[in-house]
Amino acid sequence: MATDETGPNPRRWRALALIAAAQFVVIMDTSIIGVALPRMKDDLGFGQEDLSWVFNAYVVAFGGLLLLGGRLSDLLGARRLFSAGWAILGAGSLLAGLAQNVPTELAGRGVQGLGAALIAPSALTLLMMLFGGNPKELTKAFALYGAAAPAGGTAGVFLGGLITQYVSWPWVFYINIPVAVVALLATPALMPSAPRRSGGIDIVGALTVTGGLAAAVYAIVRAPEAGWASAPTLLTLAGAVVLLIAFLVVQARRREPLMRLSIFRVPNLGAANLAQFLLAAAWVPMWFFLNLYLQQVLHLGAFASGAALLPMTVAIMGIMITLAPRLIARFGPKALVVTGMLALGAGLFGLSLARPDGNFWTDVLPASLLAAVGMALAFIPSLGTAISSAPPQDGGLASGIVNTGYQVGSALGLAAMTALAGARTPDATVEGLTSGFSAAFIGAAAIAVVGGLLAAATLRTPRPESAARGTKSAKSATAA
Repeated sequence: MATDETGPNPRRWRALALIAAAQFVVIMDTSIIGVALPRMKDDLGFGQEDLSWVFNAYVVAFGGLLLLGGRLSDLLGARRLFSAGWAILGAGSLLAGLAQNVPTELAGRGVQGLGAALIAPSALTLLMMLFGGNPKELTKAFALYGAAAPAGGTAGVFLGGLITQYVSWPWVFYINIPVAVVALLATPALMPSAPRRSGGIDIVGALTVTGGLAAAVYAIVRAPEAGWASAPTLLTLAGAVVLLIAFLVVQARRREPLMRLSIFRVPNLGAANLAQFLLAAAWVPMWFFLNLYLQQVLHLGAFASGAALLPMTVAIMGIMITLAPRLIARFGPKALVVTGMLALGAGLFGLSLARPDGNFWTDVLPASLLAAVGMALAFIPSLGTAISSAPPQDGGLASGIVNTGYQVGSALGLAAMTALAGARTPDATVEGLTSGFSAAFIGAAAIAVVGGLLAAATLRTPRPESAARGTKSAKSATAA
């Protein structure tokens, strides 16, 4: 997939910088809002149980529309979709920053998620167009692209605290706008063009999967207030099930579906995707509620709270890039997925013991670092196994599925733990809040342990040559 017949694109490395910036921003936008949540709660009138929607509105749109974004990138051209995604992300960021009430804020986050769902798959397609003709350069390009993700997660935590403390929370959204403008100006000159392709767009599939996911998350978040057995909760959950079943039926019958269901017959693909789903369902609630514990119970400022999470995110980035691929090569992906999930569960259980009168050094740092080690060990091999298990011609579909699974796990896991925390929070005192946060940590720990046990039961140990491919794929796709 070289860029043209005369040789490689002379601007490919500058183009890679823009592609890496895209990966950096879409991951940063999931983490940058964490430290700002208490300020947003006060200014916009969010209820405690509704705060998770600032995160969920983004990841539901992002995860639910990723498959559609990939399909549109193939049909309309990656460069067009890349530019469209940046324009939409910039518009959503402006709307979220200007919001004066809860509905407008959530609408802005949803528009941001739509932009990210167009940017992410088209960025990867453009990378392949630029470097696919040279395997040595492609490996280097993937490494730089992959490293942008943990860098974005770390920068989001730190920048979120810095901006919220010393400027104001709307700037956690406004920071995207100049980046989007630069990307829009640079894309025509740097990115290769591709002709439009004929084919259908599975709009029904995209609408049913996104609608089903949104309905499920909404029902779980609202259930503690409305009642788990209430008519609104049951009807919304039933609607979610109907929409998701409709999505599967549509995928089975369409000639050109968003997700060809037969791909799940590939050994290890389903098991690795399940591990990614459960990993996200355990990890994201930990990050969300730890932010709230630091600010609402330990009374750390926004900047101090962001700084308090830096050791954890730096540890993740270092382990993912340097240590995890070596351990995969030595012990195999299955052993690391199982060990990592169990370590994450142990770290989450440690966080559940945090006290109302605790402190960062004893109640947060040791357990959070153990959880970070577990996350870093499990993420790389499960992602690499999911991508490398599929045949080469299905690599793009496999990548889209695993990214979608991770975002869906993030949304549903956070929704469930928010409901659990709300049910276990008797009042708004630090004791009451700590009780709710502890319940969320225990619930997330249970998800991680179940994930480790399922990985042990379902993941197959690959042949040596498959493990080597999985290691290379994991290293190049770090935290994609």
